[in-house]
Amino acid sequence: MRTLPSSTDEFLTGAAVPDTGSAAPARRADRAPRWWTIVGGALIPVAIFAAWWGVSASGAVPVYRLPSPEMVGAAAVDLAQRGQLFRDVAISTQRVLTGFVIGAGVGLVLGALVGLSRNASILFSPIIGALRAVPSLAWVPLLLLYLGIGEVPKVTLIAIGAAFPVFTTISIALRHVDPQLVEMGRAFGLGRLQLLGTVQLPAVIPALVSGLRLALAQSWLFLVAAELLSSSMGLGFLLLDSGQNGRVDRIFLAIILLAVLGKTTDALIGVFERWLNRRWG
Repeated sequence: MRTLPSSTDEFLTGAAVPDTGSAAPARRADRAPRWWTIVGGALIPVAIFAAWWGVSASGAVPVYRLPSPEMVGAAAVDLAQRGQLFRDVAISTQRVLTGFVIGAGVGLVLGALVGLSRNASILFSPIIGALRAVPSLAWVPLLLLYLGIGEVPKVTLIAIGAAFPVFTTISIALRHVDPQLVEMGRAFGLGRLQLLGTVQLPAVIPALVSGLRLALAQSWLFLVAAELLSSSMGLGFLLLDSGQNGRVDRIFLAIILLAVLGKTTDALIGVFERWLNRRWG
Protein backbone atom coordinates (compact mmCIF):
# COMPACT_ATOMS: atom_id res chain seq x y z
CA MET A 1 0.00 0.00 0.00
CA ARG A 2 1.31 3.45 -0.93
CA THR A 3 1.64 5.74 2.09
CA LEU A 4 0.20 9.22 1.73
CA PRO A 5 2.59 12.18 1.93
CA SER A 6 2.60 13.83 5.31
CA SER A 7 3.84 17.23 4.16
CA THR A 8 3.85 19.56 1.19
CA ASP A 9 7.55 18.83 0.59
CA GLU A 10 6.89 15.11 0.40
CA PHE A 11 3.99 15.69 -1.98
CA LEU A 12 6.04 17.90 -4.32
CA THR A 13 9.14 15.70 -4.33
CA GLY A 14 7.39 12.33 -4.29
CA ALA A 15 9.22 11.34 -1.12
CA ALA A 16 6.39 9.17 0.17
CA VAL A 17 7.45 5.54 0.45
CA PRO A 18 6.12 3.50 -2.49
CA ASP A 19 4.76 -0.01 -2.40
CA THR A 20 7.58 -2.51 -1.84
CA GLY A 21 5.72 -5.39 -3.42
CA SER A 22 6.66 -7.36 -6.52
CA ALA A 23 5.57 -4.85 -9.19
CA ALA A 24 9.13 -3.78 -10.07
CA PRO A 25 10.53 -7.33 -10.32
CA ALA A 26 7.52 -8.29 -12.44
CA ARG A 27 8.22 -5.41 -14.82
CA ARG A 28 11.88 -6.46 -15.05
CA ALA A 29 10.84 -10.04 -15.77
CA ASP A 30 8.58 -8.90 -18.62
CA ARG A 31 11.37 -6.84 -20.22
CA ALA A 32 12.93 -8.48 -23.29
CA PRO A 33 16.73 -9.01 -23.33
CA ARG A 34 18.60 -6.17 -25.03
CA TRP A 35 20.14 -8.45 -27.65
CA TRP A 36 16.68 -9.69 -28.69
CA THR A 37 15.39 -6.13 -28.90
CA ILE A 38 18.15 -5.29 -31.38
CA VAL A 39 18.12 -8.55 -33.35
CA GLY A 40 14.33 -8.88 -33.37
CA GLY A 41 13.87 -5.33 -34.58
CA ALA A 42 16.24 -5.95 -37.48
CA LEU A 43 14.69 -9.23 -38.67
CA ILE A 44 11.83 -7.83 -40.76
CA PRO A 45 13.88 -5.01 -42.41
CA VAL A 46 16.57 -7.57 -43.33
CA ALA A 47 13.92 -9.95 -44.70
CA ILE A 48 12.37 -7.15 -46.77
CA PHE A 49 15.79 -6.17 -48.14
CA ALA A 50 16.58 -9.80 -49.02
CA ALA A 51 13.24 -10.20 -50.80
CA TRP A 52 13.80 -6.92 -52.66
CA TRP A 53 17.28 -8.01 -53.75
CA GLY A 54 16.05 -11.44 -54.79
CA VAL A 55 13.11 -10.19 -56.85
CA SER A 56 15.17 -7.49 -58.57
CA ALA A 57 17.99 -9.96 -59.34
CA SER A 58 15.57 -12.48 -60.80
CA GLY A 59 14.35 -10.01 -63.41
CA ALA A 60 10.72 -10.87 -62.65
CA VAL A 61 9.96 -7.17 -62.31
CA PRO A 62 11.45 -4.67 -64.78
CA VAL A 63 13.94 -2.17 -63.33
CA TYR A 64 11.78 0.80 -64.25
CA ARG A 65 9.26 -0.54 -61.75
CA LEU A 66 11.59 -2.05 -59.14
CA PRO A 67 15.19 -0.80 -59.15
CA SER A 68 17.79 -3.01 -57.52
CA PRO A 69 19.41 -2.08 -54.20
CA GLU A 70 22.62 -1.43 -56.16
CA MET A 71 20.83 1.14 -58.34
CA VAL A 72 19.43 2.90 -55.30
CA GLY A 73 22.86 2.91 -53.68
CA ALA A 74 24.38 4.33 -56.86
CA ALA A 75 21.76 7.09 -56.89
CA ALA A 76 22.66 7.93 -53.28
CA VAL A 77 26.36 8.10 -54.13
CA ASP A 78 25.66 10.30 -57.15
CA LEU A 79 23.55 12.77 -55.16
CA ALA A 80 26.06 12.75 -52.30
CA GLN A 81 28.93 13.58 -54.64
CA ARG A 82 26.95 16.52 -55.95
CA GLY A 83 26.27 17.69 -52.40
CA GLN A 84 22.53 17.46 -52.96
CA LEU A 85 21.82 14.46 -50.72
CA PHE A 86 23.18 15.90 -47.46
CA ARG A 87 21.62 19.28 -48.24
CA ASP A 88 18.19 17.72 -48.77
CA VAL A 89 18.46 15.61 -45.61
CA ALA A 90 19.58 18.60 -43.53
CA ILE A 91 16.92 21.03 -44.77
CA SER A 92 14.08 18.50 -44.40
CA THR A 93 15.20 17.53 -40.89
CA GLN A 94 15.43 21.19 -39.90
CA ARG A 95 11.94 21.90 -41.21
CA VAL A 96 10.43 18.90 -39.48
CA LEU A 97 12.05 19.51 -36.09
CA THR A 98 11.24 23.23 -36.12
CA GLY A 99 7.63 22.64 -37.08
CA PHE A 100 7.34 19.77 -34.61
CA VAL A 101 8.59 21.85 -31.66
CA ILE A 102 6.27 24.74 -32.49
CA GLY A 103 3.26 22.54 -33.17
CA ALA A 104 3.81 20.33 -30.11
CA GLY A 105 4.09 23.43 -27.91
CA VAL A 106 0.85 24.86 -29.27
CA GLY A 107 -0.89 21.50 -28.93
CA LEU A 108 0.33 21.11 -25.35
CA VAL A 109 -0.96 24.56 -24.33
CA LEU A 110 -4.34 24.13 -26.02
CA GLY A 111 -4.67 20.55 -24.78
CA ALA A 112 -3.97 21.61 -21.19
CA LEU A 113 -6.45 24.46 -21.50
CA VAL A 114 -9.23 22.30 -22.91
CA GLY A 115 -8.46 19.35 -20.65
CA LEU A 116 -8.56 21.41 -17.46
CA SER A 117 -11.36 23.87 -18.20
CA ARG A 118 -14.92 22.91 -19.09
CA ASN A 119 -15.60 26.36 -20.52
CA ALA A 120 -12.47 26.20 -22.68
CA SER A 121 -13.55 22.78 -23.90
CA ILE A 122 -16.96 24.14 -24.88
CA LEU A 123 -15.38 27.08 -26.71
CA PHE A 124 -12.43 25.43 -28.47
CA SER A 125 -13.22 21.74 -28.97
CA PRO A 126 -15.70 22.16 -31.87
CA ILE A 127 -13.49 24.44 -33.97
CA ILE A 128 -10.31 22.43 -33.29
CA GLY A 129 -12.14 19.22 -34.16
CA ALA A 130 -13.29 20.77 -37.44
CA LEU A 131 -9.81 22.07 -38.35
CA ARG A 132 -8.31 18.67 -37.54
CA ALA A 133 -10.37 17.15 -40.36
CA VAL A 134 -8.95 19.51 -43.00
CA PRO A 135 -6.50 17.65 -45.31
CA SER A 136 -2.93 18.89 -45.30
CA LEU A 137 -2.97 19.89 -48.98
CA ALA A 138 -5.99 22.13 -48.37
CA TRP A 139 -3.76 24.49 -46.34
CA VAL A 140 -1.23 24.94 -49.15
CA PRO A 141 -2.97 27.67 -51.22
CA LEU A 142 -3.86 29.69 -48.11
CA LEU A 143 -0.34 29.53 -46.74
CA LEU A 144 1.05 30.59 -50.10
CA LEU A 145 -1.40 33.48 -50.23
CA TYR A 146 -0.80 34.78 -46.71
CA LEU A 147 2.79 33.77 -45.92
CA GLY A 148 4.53 33.75 -49.30
CA ILE A 149 6.98 31.14 -50.60
CA GLY A 150 9.78 31.15 -47.99
CA GLU A 151 10.45 28.82 -45.08
CA VAL A 152 7.66 30.23 -42.91
CA PRO A 153 4.71 28.57 -44.72
CA LYS A 154 6.53 25.22 -44.85
CA VAL A 155 7.29 25.22 -41.13
CA THR A 156 3.76 26.47 -40.41
CA LEU A 157 2.19 23.58 -42.30
CA ILE A 158 4.33 21.05 -40.43
CA ALA A 159 3.43 22.74 -37.13
CA ILE A 160 -0.27 22.43 -37.99
CA GLY A 161 0.20 18.70 -38.49
CA ALA A 162 2.11 18.31 -35.22
CA ALA A 163 -0.30 20.28 -33.04
CA PHE A 164 -3.40 18.11 -33.36
CA PRO A 165 -2.05 14.77 -32.02
CA VAL A 166 -0.57 16.45 -28.93
CA PHE A 167 -3.75 18.46 -28.36
CA THR A 168 -5.96 15.37 -28.62
CA THR A 169 -3.93 13.08 -26.35
CA ILE A 170 -3.24 15.70 -23.68
CA SER A 171 -6.78 17.09 -23.51
CA ILE A 172 -8.29 13.61 -23.13
CA ALA A 173 -5.66 12.40 -20.65
CA LEU A 174 -6.00 15.43 -18.38
CA ARG A 175 -9.75 14.86 -18.09
CA HIS A 176 -9.05 11.40 -16.69
CA VAL A 177 -6.40 12.25 -14.09
CA ASP A 178 -7.27 10.68 -10.73
CA PRO A 179 -9.42 13.34 -8.99
CA GLN A 180 -8.08 12.21 -5.60
CA LEU A 181 -4.58 13.30 -6.63
CA VAL A 182 -5.92 16.66 -7.75
CA GLU A 183 -7.82 17.17 -4.50
CA MET A 184 -4.75 16.19 -2.51
CA GLY A 185 -2.71 18.80 -4.36
CA ARG A 186 -5.29 21.46 -3.67
CA ALA A 187 -5.36 20.44 -0.02
CA PHE A 188 -1.62 21.16 0.14
CA GLY A 189 -2.27 24.62 -1.23
CA LEU A 190 -0.99 24.17 -4.78
CA GLY A 191 -2.06 26.80 -7.28
CA ARG A 192 -3.23 25.94 -10.78
CA LEU A 193 0.20 26.10 -12.40
CA GLN A 194 1.85 24.16 -9.55
CA LEU A 195 -0.91 21.60 -9.71
CA LEU A 196 -0.43 21.22 -13.46
CA GLY A 197 3.36 20.92 -13.21
CA THR A 198 3.60 18.64 -10.18
CA VAL A 199 0.46 16.50 -10.32
CA GLN A 200 -1.45 16.55 -13.58
CA LEU A 201 1.29 16.54 -16.23
CA PRO A 202 3.35 13.83 -14.44
CA ALA A 203 0.18 11.74 -14.30
CA VAL A 204 -0.25 11.90 -18.08
CA ILE A 205 3.37 11.18 -19.12
CA PRO A 206 2.41 8.06 -21.17
CA ALA A 207 -0.25 10.05 -23.05
CA LEU A 208 2.17 12.94 -23.57
CA VAL A 209 4.83 10.65 -25.03
CA SER A 210 2.27 8.96 -27.28
CA GLY A 211 1.08 12.34 -28.49
CA LEU A 212 4.63 13.45 -29.22
CA ARG A 213 5.36 10.27 -31.17
CA LEU A 214 2.21 10.74 -33.25
CA ALA A 215 3.01 14.42 -33.74
CA LEU A 216 6.53 13.63 -34.95
CA ALA A 217 5.24 11.02 -37.39
CA GLN A 218 2.62 13.52 -38.59
CA SER A 219 5.36 16.13 -39.06
CA TRP A 220 7.20 13.84 -41.48
CA LEU A 221 3.93 13.12 -43.28
CA PHE A 222 3.24 16.84 -43.67
CA LEU A 223 6.78 17.44 -44.92
CA VAL A 224 6.01 16.31 -48.46
CA ALA A 225 2.99 18.62 -48.63
CA ALA A 226 5.07 21.42 -47.13
CA GLU A 227 7.72 21.02 -49.79
CA LEU A 228 5.08 21.52 -52.46
CA LEU A 229 5.25 25.19 -51.47
CA SER A 230 7.65 26.42 -54.16
CA SER A 231 10.49 24.33 -52.75
CA SER A 232 13.71 23.45 -54.56
CA MET A 233 15.35 21.52 -51.71
CA GLY A 234 14.46 18.75 -49.32
CA LEU A 235 13.50 15.09 -49.44
CA GLY A 236 9.90 15.91 -50.28
CA PHE A 237 11.10 17.89 -53.28
CA LEU A 238 13.46 15.05 -54.24
CA LEU A 239 10.55 12.60 -54.07
CA LEU A 240 8.23 14.73 -56.19
CA ASP A 241 10.90 15.75 -58.71
CA SER A 242 12.03 12.15 -59.13
CA GLY A 243 8.44 11.06 -59.75
CA GLN A 244 8.02 13.68 -62.47
CA ASN A 245 11.29 12.60 -64.12
CA GLY A 246 10.71 8.86 -63.83
CA ARG A 247 13.71 8.29 -61.51
CA VAL A 248 12.35 5.32 -59.60
CA ASP A 249 15.74 4.71 -57.98
CA ARG A 250 15.65 8.18 -56.42
CA ILE A 251 12.03 7.65 -55.34
CA PHE A 252 13.10 4.54 -53.43
CA LEU A 253 16.06 6.44 -52.00
CA ALA A 254 13.86 9.30 -50.76
CA ILE A 255 11.39 6.89 -49.16
CA ILE A 256 14.18 4.95 -47.42
CA LEU A 257 15.75 8.16 -46.12
CA LEU A 258 12.39 9.41 -44.83
CA ALA A 259 11.86 6.09 -43.02
CA VAL A 260 15.35 6.12 -41.48
CA LEU A 261 15.08 9.75 -40.39
CA GLY A 262 11.60 9.17 -39.00
CA LYS A 263 12.82 6.24 -36.91
CA THR A 264 15.92 8.16 -35.76
CA THR A 265 13.92 11.16 -34.58
CA ASP A 266 11.40 8.82 -32.94
CA ALA A 267 14.31 7.41 -30.93
CA LEU A 268 14.87 10.92 -29.57
CA ILE A 269 11.34 10.81 -28.17
CA GLY A 270 12.33 7.58 -26.43
CA VAL A 271 15.28 9.36 -24.80
CA PHE A 272 12.95 12.16 -23.73
CA GLU A 273 10.51 9.60 -22.31
CA ARG A 274 13.25 8.04 -20.16
CA TRP A 275 14.19 11.49 -18.86
CA LEU A 276 10.55 12.20 -17.98
CA ASN A 277 10.25 8.87 -16.18
CA ARG A 278 13.41 9.58 -14.16
CA ARG A 279 12.13 13.07 -13.33
CA TRP A 280 8.49 12.24 -12.56
CA GLY A 281 8.06 8.51 -12.92
